[in-house]
Amino acid sequence: MRKLENIPVDYDLEAMLDHVHLKRGSTESAEFEELLKHAQEIVNPKALYAISYIEEKGQRSVQFANTIFTSAVLRVNLEQVERVFPYIATCGHELDTIDTDHDMLKQYWLDEIKAKALIAAVHALYEHIDENHKPGRLSTMNPGSSAADVWPIEQQRQLFSLFGDVEVSIGVRLTDSYLMIPNKTVSGIFFPTETTFESCQLCPRDVCKSRRATYDPELAATYAKGDG
Repeated sequence: MRKLENIPVDYDLEAMLDHVHLKRGSTESAEFEELLKHAQEIVNPKALYAISYIEEKGQRSVQFANTIFTSAVLRVNLEQVERVFPYIATCGHELDTIDTDHDMLKQYWLDEIKAKALIAAVHALYEHIDENHKPGRLSTMNPGSSAADVWPIEQQRQLFSLFGDVEVSIGVRLTDSYLMIPNKTVSGIFFPTETTFESCQLCPRDVCKSRRATYDPELAATYAKGDG
C-alpha cells in the first residue's frame, strides 16, 4: 500500500468565482473568497493505492489481492490485463471541519471547493502511477459509479478491505450504506488499456453532475452480451 498526501491544489479565485457563478465585487463573492481562503489554509488531499496482480478470472469475476470482485464489465475490461492499481482518493477530511452555519449556499460552495481538491488528488495519483510504474494508458472503474449492475456499489467493502484501516490512513470512512465520508472521495481501480473507458458510457441516467463521458448505448449492449 502506498500513500500520497499534501497534494497541491490550484485554487484560482477568478476561475472558482466563474464556476460558482458569482460576480466579482459582490457581497457573495467576498463571502466565497473568505471561505476559499480558509480552505486553502487547511486543504490536504490524499490517496492510497496498491499494485495488484490478477490471480484468477472467472466468467463474471476477477480475483486479485486474494479478493474476488464480481462484475461482468470489469471482467471484460481486464481480459488482457495482469496488473491493476486499486485506489482511494479524497479531498481530505480537513475540509469537513469548516463550519458553513447550515447555510445551503455556503455548503454548495464548500462542496465545489472539495470537488476541486478531489480532482487534484486523482490527477496526482494518475501522474504518480504513470511516472513510477509505467503502465501505459490507464482507464478507471469505480463501484457504483454507473448503472447498478456494472459494478455494484456493495463491492466498495471488498475494495476498502485491501487497504486496512482507511480512516486511520487517510481519514476516509465507509458507511453501512456504502457511502464514503468525506463525500468528495472516490475509490476504484486503474488498469492499462488501449482504449479509454469510462463507466459513464454504460449509464443511461439523463441528469448526472459527475458524468465524465456520454452514454453509449451500443457499447452498453456490447458489454451486456459479454463481448466488450
